[in-house]
Amino acid sequence: MAEELIVTSNLSKEKKYQELYPQIFALIQGEDDLIASLSNMLSALKYGFGWLWVGVYFVKNSELVLGPFQGPIACARIQLGRGVSGTSWHNKETIIVDNVDKFPDHIICNAASKSEIVIPVFDSQGEVAMILDVDSDMLNDFDKIDKEYLTKIINLIAPLL
Repeated sequence: MAEELIVTSNLSKEKKYQELYPQIFALIQGEDDLIASLSNMLSALKYGFGWLWVGVYFVKNSELVLGPFQGPIACARIQLGRGVSGTSWHNKETIIVDNVDKFPDHIICNAASKSEIVIPVFDSQGEVAMILDVDSDMLNDFDKIDKEYLTKIINLIAPLL
């Protein structure tokens, strides 16, 4: 397991993901505990990109329940179809929001959040088991590069679900 994370400054977003991916893979390689793996993964993403909030919600008893995260305190529970995360779960698709203030039914867990990307993670039966939620304090901070690499990174966890 790696003991430190190496993040080179002044890299493009894509190059930064390419630098971080093998390090995140190494962090969770051989670890069969979901929470331990998620915790290190989320810390690496938060440290690597400096986003406001990086975390997951688990689908439990017909709602999303807060799991491991890095950043300020967060909403503990989200209903199906509510906010960005609940909508992503309901639609079973990634959602990128350039300006959360313009998203219908946005749930304000932290007023500093300006943009967001939410990615569903599927279990072996094809059902959403978990949501990756990343918030930025800058508008328009997420794009197709984030979608591609964050999906690849969070799916490293899928076998543990």
